[in-house]
Amino acid sequence: MAEAIDIVQRMKSTNIPLRIMAGCAVRIHCGEHVQLHQVKMQRNIRDIDLVTLRKYKKQLEAPLAAIGYSPQLVKFESDRDIYENKATGTTLDIFYNRLNMCHSIDFVDRMEIDFPTVSLADLVLQKLQIIEINERDAKDVIVLFLEHKVGESDRETINGKYIAKLLSDDWGFYYTVTENIKKNNNLALKYSEDMLSPQELRLFQTRTGQLLSMIDTEPKSFKWKMRQKIGTKTRWYSEVEEKERGTLAEYLINKQKGKQN
Repeated sequence: MAEAIDIVQRMKSTNIPLRIMAGCAVRIHCGEHVQLHQVKMQRNIRDIDLVTLRKYKKQLEAPLAAIGYSPQLVKFESDRDIYENKATGTTLDIFYNRLNMCHSIDFVDRMEIDFPTVSLADLVLQKLQIIEINERDAKDVIVLFLEHKVGESDRETINGKYIAKLLSDDWGFYYTVTENIKKNNNLALKYSEDMLSPQELRLFQTRTGQLLSMIDTEPKSFKWKMRQKIGTKTRWYSEVEEKERGTLAEYLINKQKGKQN
């Protein structure tokens, strides 16, 4: 966490708007639930995910090199770079303008909403846009909702109004997010056996229920309604390569093992 915050602070001093995403951002925002997230759930943070605007892509190289990070020659279809600090083994996964995975999340007009991380709504969407959501991501979703209320602003609040509006124009994204909320509720029930208290389970169910209600009551666009008629008969998400779906730390480790073998 300290490394991620330090990097973002350094970039701020050079007028580069860099923001933290994924597990690091969740841990930063959920200080009251560190014991649950880190100890009970054993959610380890293995790399640092960041986002900035594409126009700063070249400007990042020099300040990152000054603190030991060099770009890695790993090719992705999306606009994305990996930097690695070979001395510490830390990897940076840097996205430009948007996160293009199973669904696209655009940050161009949302970079300045929060600091040092992206907004809570964007963090929630980042986790819920995954088709094959795993327990690592589900744990992040649970602590995000336990720590933050759902409302209509971005100030330490999960902006349900923004999420609902965004999904009202994209049936595929809507379907993935709402299905994943249901999956997370089932997993929370499982965790209530030894990780979550009855009060925490009820709070999580209440807040995810609030978000689902906001999503469902938001008026849908004509495009959304037409796509709903097709449903899941055709693929509603973008396929993601295995190396893009896992953490970059995992990918680089596996790549190195392959060379050794």
